[in-house]
Amino acid sequence: MKIAMFTDAYFPRINGVAISVKSYAQELTKLGHQVCVVCLEYSEEQQKSALFDSKSEDEKSPFKIIRVPSTYLIFSKEDRAARFDKWTFVKKQMKLFKPDVIHINSEWVIGYFGAMFARNYHVPYVFTFHTLWEDYLANYMHILPKSGCQKLGRDVVKFYLKRADEIIAPTRRIEQVVSDYKVDRPVDLLPTGIPEELFNFSLPRFRQIQRKLFSKFPQLKGKKVLLYVGRVVKEKNLAFLLDVLKETLKTNPNTALLFVGGGPYLDELAELAEQMGLAQNTAFAGYAAREDLIYFYKCGSIFVFPSLTETQGLVTIEAMMAGLPVVAIGERGTLDVMQGDNGGFMVKNDLQEFSAKVSALLNDENLFRQKAAEGEKWSKQWSIKELTPKLVEFYQKAIDCKQAELKKISDEKNRTAAAEKPDPEKAQ
Repeated sequence: MKIAMFTDAYFPRINGVAISVKSYAQELTKLGHQVCVVCLEYSEEQQKSALFDSKSEDEKSPFKIIRVPSTYLIFSKEDRAARFDKWTFVKKQMKLFKPDVIHINSEWVIGYFGAMFARNYHVPYVFTFHTLWEDYLANYMHILPKSGCQKLGRDVVKFYLKRADEIIAPTRRIEQVVSDYKVDRPVDLLPTGIPEELFNFSLPRFRQIQRKLFSKFPQLKGKKVLLYVGRVVKEKNLAFLLDVLKETLKTNPNTALLFVGGGPYLDELAELAEQMGLAQNTAFAGYAAREDLIYFYKCGSIFVFPSLTETQGLVTIEAMMAGLPVVAIGERGTLDVMQGDNGGFMVKNDLQEFSAKVSALLNDENLFRQKAAEGEKWSKQWSIKELTPKLVEFYQKAIDCKQAELKKISDEKNRTAAAEKPDPEKAQ
């Protein structure tokens, strides 16, 4: 099968969509499918800050990558937008690739190019509803009122939901949102899988990263480390973790908080930590290469996740796979991932409750071991090796749906033509 995956977010931009696309593209390729990822071209500055050289990385990729020239966005330093005048370029590339199915993973210019090609050339398309834009847009588009951002976010997503041959939801809650949007279409559930290679472990590499980390942030050495991995943006509710640290230090003074990831909120969060008197107990490591994340997880003691708007919460699964118990606020994607206190504790958006669970894990070795083992077992259901065959089934479902639709249109045209054809006997 020839599969074209369209996404407005891809490496060096690191988020759940980019990880999902790359992970599935790699696994599909292993299964013998031909994959082409259509994504954005990022600036040299962005590549440098994310420790990522697009040219060399793309050349090593086992699947084809098409980078579309892009332009900066005023409201987001991390993101870019494909140039609309590059539609002809994308169309030409797709004509050469000849996809059997298109998989749209985002809703902006690249996603729109995918939808246009699918419509104009009668190619079936699958849409994965990754992001609840009605919750996120207000954090970027400050010129619009919140209600306006919510409506825009809903309308953008509904454009794709109404036209897709197959809809995929990564969580049950996203599946419910499709129904809430009054889109009367069947939805299939498929979480983003976690590749096993992410947890390839090298002791020399671990020691190297650990030395560098402790050299740069000596305040971490010898402490129990509360770890956050992900984008450092305001909507992740990260200031909450500083409050958790302050509360935890009252009973566990040998504790530190480590943020791994970059984003526009990084400087402000570091300044807030300084103002709260927590500079000696916090560290901001910035971006880390994805293949090195396992070593950062291994440097942590507890994974802490405060996001209230997460669609999937994949990092909580990654942490569990690495043997870390999790304390997370039970909202959105975290509810679907943890489904209760599996692999840690899922708590309310309450400082005292969150801090109490962190302290319980720090102070009770038996509880810590129990939750760590529980998490490793629970996380196995997110193995991408097990999930990718389901994605292939959904692609085939979209292909069958499109073929049935085209046959119906063809039959209708034939019936109309036959009805309009003059009767020779009547003509005489």
